[in-house]
Amino acid sequence: MTEKEKIIHETNERMNKSFLSLTESFLTVRAGKVSPSILTKMSVESFGGHVFLNQLGNVFAQDAKTLVIEPWDKDSLKDIEKAIMKSNIGVMPVNDGRVIRLNFPPLTEERRNDLVKVIHHYGEDAKVAVRNIRRDANEHIKKLEKDKAISEDEKKRAEEEIQKLTDQYIQKIDDETKHKEKDIRDI
Repeated sequence: MTEKEKIIHETNERMNKSFLSLTESFLTVRAGKVSPSILTKMSVESFGGHVFLNQLGNVFAQDAKTLVIEPWDKDSLKDIEKAIMKSNIGVMPVNDGRVIRLNFPPLTEERRNDLVKVIHHYGEDAKVAVRNIRRDANEHIKKLEKDKAISEDEKKRAEEEIQKLTDQYIQKIDDETKHKEKDIRDI
């Protein structure tokens, strides 16, 4: 594999990671029914450090509007409850001494609009990341040409290939954002 091919391959991998990061971020945004993935990135201050909620117990959907958190150590119930109240998920935890229940109200039109703004923000951040990756790749390609490792024609072809990758990932990001927006707006 030539240096130019390595750069293009690495660019594709980095852009794909940005896209996958976007899809993970979308999992934390609630659409129609609740999902344990809403709490995936929630950090709980417990046992003298920060631990992800899913490392402290089972998190599952009891029904379309209720999540249940069943900690393995009942002493961590208060820590989990405190973390949920600090987070901005818009629901108060109900602690019965064994489990914590989160009853999510139906999404209002205003809340749906707020969530759409959040996902568009995530989408824009992902597009900026892809464009930054393109810029880095183009700089590497220009350096190869400057060092006489590739010709000017090869540089142009490589830049065109990098631009095609960029356009593909921008389109994938737009499509994923539109799909998530549709999920949020569907009642």
